Amino acid sequence: MWCKLPQKSEKKCFQSSGDGMKQAIQPPNSAAPKGPYTPGIVASGPMLYVAAQGPFDTEGQVVGETFDEQAELAFQNLRKVVEAAGGSMSGIVKLTVLVSDLANFAAMNELCKRHLQEPYPARTPVQTAMPGGVLFLVDAIVALETK
Repeated sequence: MWCKLPQKSEKKCFQSSGDGMKQAIQPPNSAAPKGPYTPGIVASGPMLYVAAQGPFDTEGQVVGETFDEQAELAFQNLRKVVEAAGGSMSGIVKLTVLVSDLANFAAMNELCKRHLQEPYPARTPVQTAMPGGVLFLVDAIVALETK
């Protein structure tokens, strides 16, 4: 269902999980997203704030040598935290991704498309140097379902 707000923005309303609500915001007269993200999200209910998750095994060792290997494991680790809190990946309202090289931007978009669903969360990609051979980290804010 679309909820129209006169001269402010359009909200695409949808149920995320349980009774929690997540609404995508796309301001009028603004550029459409060029990737799997939404300009703004309005969320209700309890929130989970997930610290950066990386390509680490249960011993804290970096796993994977390629961007794709590391990013896939980081998303798996993110999913574990979200699900341990009783949430789901569809409840993610804000995602920050840290990449060591923006040459991997297209691969990051594909990864987000595989692990997330529309309307995609608001997202901020940041290129930064990371220690220990880490190529990718991801953190999230998640709207949890209300019971």
